[in-house]
Formats: sequence, C-alpha cells, structure tokens
Amino acid sequence: MSLSPVACFPFQSATAPSSSVCSCHLAASFSNFPVSSRDYSFSRNGSLVLNGGCSSLCRRFCGLKLWILKSLNRRQGNNRKYQPVNELKTRSEHTFLSNEQGSAEETKAADLRPEEHILGTDLNDGFHRVGDLPPESKQFSDGLSDVRRDASLCIAVVGATGELARGKIFPALFALYYSGYLPEDVAIFGVSRKNLTDEDLRSIIASTLTCRVDHQENCGDKMDAFLSRTYYIDGGYNNRDGMSRLAERMKQIEGESEANRLFYLSVPQEALVDVACTIGDNAQAPRGWTRIIVEKPFGFNSHSSHQLTKSLLSKFEEKQIYRIDHMLGRNLIENLTVLRFSNLVFEPLWNRTYIRNIQVIVSESIAQTEKYSDGYGIIRDIVHSHIFQTIALLAMEPPISLDGEDIRNEKVKVLKSIRKIDPRDVILGQYKSSSRDKNGVDPTYCAAALYIDNARWDGVPFLIRVGTGLIKHRVEIHVQFRHVPGNLYRENIGINIDLGTNELILRDKPDEAILVKINNKVPGLGLQLDASELNLLYKDRYKTEVPDSYEHLIHDVIDGDNHLFMRSDEVAAAWNILSPVLEEIDKHHTAPELYEFGGRGPVAAYYLWAKHGVPWADD
Repeated sequence: MSLSPVACFPFQSATAPSSSVCSCHLAASFSNFPVSSRDYSFSRNGSLVLNGGCSSLCRRFCGLKLWILKSLNRRQGNNRKYQPVNELKTRSEHTFLSNEQGSAEETKAADLRPEEHILGTDLNDGFHRVGDLPPESKQFSDGLSDVRRDASLCIAVVGATGELARGKIFPALFALYYSGYLPEDVAIFGVSRKNLTDEDLRSIIASTLTCRVDHQENCGDKMDAFLSRTYYIDGGYNNRDGMSRLAERMKQIEGESEANRLFYLSVPQEALVDVACTIGDNAQAPRGWTRIIVEKPFGFNSHSSHQLTKSLLSKFEEKQIYRIDHMLGRNLIENLTVLRFSNLVFEPLWNRTYIRNIQVIVSESIAQTEKYSDGYGIIRDIVHSHIFQTIALLAMEPPISLDGEDIRNEKVKVLKSIRKIDPRDVILGQYKSSSRDKNGVDPTYCAAALYIDNARWDGVPFLIRVGTGLIKHRVEIHVQFRHVPGNLYRENIGINIDLGTNELILRDKPDEAILVKINNKVPGLGLQLDASELNLLYKDRYKTEVPDSYEHLIHDVIDGDNHLFMRSDEVAAAWNILSPVLEEIDKHHTAPELYEFGGRGPVAAYYLWAKHGVPWADD
C-alpha cells in the first residue's frame, strides 16, 4: 500500500475548508464521497487518505472529480445568469483556423468538449465572466478528457444568428426540451458565419427562451441545462469547411452512440442548395438517420423549383427532406382531418351534393403585416404552400391510414386535379404604401377562384383570399352548405335565403374556434327563424396553452411524421396550377389594384365572388 499526498483531503470539518498539500481547498463529507471503504483510510490527524498509486488514482477517482465539480455547480447554480451580449467578440478567420488546426490537442479537450459547459459554474466575485470555471474547477477539468456524455440526437440550426432562428427555432427547441420531447442527452448546434463562442450563442438566445404558462416548474434549471447543451460552430465563408467542422464536433459529442442528426436550414434561398449539398457530402449521420428542414418558398417558379428539388434529391432521399411551412403547424390544419374522418355528421356531407362553396381566408391587419420573402410576394410565399395544402387536406379522399405517405398520396391527387388558374379569375392587389420590386409588381393581396375536376368536387368553387395590410386579422375556413330543397320555412327566413344557409366555420385567428351556423326558432308565440351559431371556443373549453407551430412541426420531423410537409410531386403540382398567373405577372400584363392600407382590399374581389355565386364572408 502506498500513500499519495496529492490524494489527501482534510477531514476535520464537514463544512469549513481547511488547508492541505492539495490545492483544491475543498470541504468534503465522508458520507458523500463516491468511493468504497477499501479505497480510503484515516490518518492520526483525522485526514482522509486515498489509497493507490498516482497513475491508478487518476483513473479510479475520475468519478470523485465529477462529484466535486457537481457540488460546486450546485453551490453556485442559483446565481447563474446568461445575459445577452451587447457587443459580440470577433476573431479573424485566420485565428479561428489556427485554433482549429494548429492547436488540435488543446481544443479537443478544452474548447470542443461538452463536459466543461455542463460542469461550469459562474462565480459572482467580479473577476469571472459568465460561463467561466472557478479556479478550483479548472484544476480538475484538465483531467476530464476521458469523461463524455454521448448524445443520441444532434440538432444543427444553420443560420443561427438570424431573426427566425433567434425568435422561433431556438425557443421551439427549448419548449420541446422542457416538455420532455427531446432526449436529455440532445446536443444543439448553432452555425453561422460570425466569429462567436459557445457562450456568445447562449447569451444571444437566452433572452428569447421562455416557459409557457402551464410549464413553469423548474424553468430556470431546465433553461440552464438546455443552454449547457448548446454549442456554436463558425461556418466561415466556405460551406464545405464549415460543415466538416460541424460534423467533427458532432462526432466528438456523439461518441459511440448511434446518434441521429437533424439540420434546420434557416438560410437565404440563394445559399440553400450549396449548404444542403455540403451537409449531404460531409455531415450526414454515420449510423442513425439524417433529416433536413427546408424553409419556404420552394423556388421562384416551376423551373427554379425543379432545379432545387433535383439538387436536394442528388444528396438526400425524399424521406429525409422536410419542406416546412409554419402556417401548416397550426392546430386548425391538424384538425381538418380529425373533423372530417372522425365525425359521422360531416363525412357523408363532404361532397358536391351538399356543399355549395368553400372559402379559405388569410388576412393580416396593419398590426400583423409581415414582410414576405423579398421578390417572391404573397402568391409564391403563401398561396403556393399554405393555401394549396389547406385545400388539399379539405378536399382529399380518405387515406388508407394516418401514415404520412398515405396522406401525401391523397393530397397530391387533389393538387393534380385542380385546374390551372384562369388569370380572369384572379384579383391582385397592392396596398398603396407598398413598394415594387425590380421584376414589376409584388402583390400584397390575391383573390382567386379554383375548381377541382373530380367526382367529389365537380362544380364546387374554392375561393381564396390572401392579403396583408387589411382592416382585420383573421385566418378562417368557411364551408357553406346548399339550401334545403323545398324548405318549408322559406317564408320565415326572409328575403335573403343565404342567411338561412348552414355553414361550418373553422377559425384560427383571432380566437381559435369551431362554429356551426344553424337555423332555430326564436322563443315566443310567433314563428320567426333565426340563424344562430353553435360555438366551440378553444380558450374557454381547453385551459392548456397551445404550442407554437414551430414546436409542432419540429416535433413531427423528429418523430418522422411528414404528412404536413410537401413532397416533391406536391411542390411541382402546386407550381403547375399557378404557372399561368405567374407568367402574366412576370410579363407585366396584370396590374394590381391599389387599396388603402388598413382597408378591405380591392373592390374587384367582391365582383369575383358574385361572378361565382358565392356570398362574401363578412370582414
């Protein structure tokens, strides 16, 4: 037996530190040491002596080091605060590369290892910045290169410092992590071209993370845990080098586990192909699945969309590609198939025999007005994806199962059955304060009449209204049924028979609800009919907070549920419908009607509704 002085810890007191030959000055409690009785003995002065040679001690008591650091972490954990940075530190690309290549031995153990961020503490002594290890911890951290927590899922957000990533993607990931929908060992990477550190990224996103009203317990602890598992990669200006660095760091954190990888490409359209292809070549998971999320719009027209699809499919299989539209993550969209296929009262009526028309309305008020993708406009950005996907879910035949591919198979049949839009059935508008792009007009309003040429929907008009800068913010679907044949109460309804028509309204904004308009008798001695609404208002019926659409969709991607994401053939079919209108716009043959910002939109839209015999849904 040998006694090693570096393994001595004073044991006179369980709480007060005492001096020793060791430089750690840590107080230890015998009952809490993670060692067995055969590994220690007591000296005459009460000190605890750890038995074994120096070489074996480093190997046998690595767990003891972890315990000490975790004790420090708990002691200081309540004081940890991640503060947004006011000025981001910058380093030259040359410095970054030299750190990556020239000091590989140092950076692998120190800069790239996740354990340091997990074990790190913040001391409010005025001499340590956020995330620094205390002096005691630093002495032990150098020996922890053999301690690793393997990750089963790695999520990389490419374009991590952009507005979308900061405002939506990272908060959604944290919400999923808090709710238990991400594994505890998840590793999250932010990638951009800025010269930042892990702590810089954590500071940037910390201020955007919140816990929902129904999720407040241990919110701070969960937030710290989430931030400790967030890392930054400087992608530089060469995507191939950047993705190689990302893949290398993922590999270090994954260890030997069969980890999966998810890449969220929050990048400009012009950079999308290059980023996706370099990920396909350099960063796919060696053993688990790899999936990429691509933001809309999916091309500028049919040709550019085809080229984009061709490039993506050259590196990934179709099942790996998830084309995301956040508006499809709303509860209203998910409820469409539930209402249709789980309620006997609706499905038998869901056809041309009973339905007179269907209207899809997406209008944004002045306060809600969004800036759509530059040069793409509301048609390419909203109609191509959200509106056509909504119509496809409304009009599709029952799928053979709820499997994503089965639902997509039915959706694409609907899209291929929609007639190409006649430019005479399209009204374009532009609010007066909006600008024009270099290609001509950039419409801020679009109204159109669509027809589906199949047995179920032959002759039923689907009318769409999409606009921004309008008087009211609303997202609704109106399903108006036909008149009752030979209605006995026709005289009691009044002159306007449309007031007595049954209607199903699915509303997402301003307050999510399901409304059914029915006719009933007004109480009293006379016989007077009134059109009333059966109202299911979600905020009154359900007290839980509705998750954000990004939470919903990212969860679906991790789950492998792709039914709310457009497949390549769906993308192509949607562009085929819009081609005639887009060609007219590009040739400057169609001039948008100007309307007041904050008004009701172009007057011509009212005439379009009248042309197709459809009552205008009140604004």
